[in-house]
Amino acid sequence: MHAMQYEITLPADYDMGVIRHRVESKGHLLDDFPGLGLKAFLIRERDVNGSPVNQYAPFYLWNTTEGMNSFLWGPGFRGIVDDFGRPVVLNWTVLAYEEGGAAATVPRAAVRRRQRIAEPTPLPEFADELAHEAARLSRTEGAVSVLTAIDPRTWEAVHFSLWDHVSPEAEGEVFEVLHVSAPEREKLPRGRHW
Repeated sequence: MHAMQYEITLPADYDMGVIRHRVESKGHLLDDFPGLGLKAFLIRERDVNGSPVNQYAPFYLWNTTEGMNSFLWGPGFRGIVDDFGRPVVLNWTVLAYEEGGAAATVPRAAVRRRQRIAEPTPLPEFADELAHEAARLSRTEGAVSVLTAIDPRTWEAVHFSLWDHVSPEAEGEVFEVLHVSAPEREKLPRGRHW
């Protein structure tokens, strides 16, 4: 399972209604995309929930590498590149995924926290801690889903969670969820992934 995100930071005076309309008119196109566990169409607006920027930053959770590659080399991502330029695509291998108690509800907010893994950190113990943290957070009221993942190129962990309310209990950058495409969410394996 792979987690993926790209961030398109927009000018401070950008009309975020343009992004809202884009998601409203095109978001459904991924509602049955093969290999996609879920895609959360996310935005941050300057001066809302502590955000310093306007940003479109969709987050993907892929069941298959083939699905991820089909998206990146297909018309969906090409549309992003044509409209905004080619963004850096962050990619993490998932360590743990959990459904929360509010899994049946439509998420309204997402939280992402990125964490550098210091050089002397013992990796097996740290991975266990990350999996336990995901499980703990998934039991928090309002949690829709929670994952933790690592980029072994940069040794960065990402904690990502979806919530049924606007003021989630998790620490990190808060995003508004505009739409969720989840064609293979029920296939996402739960628990730790090693």
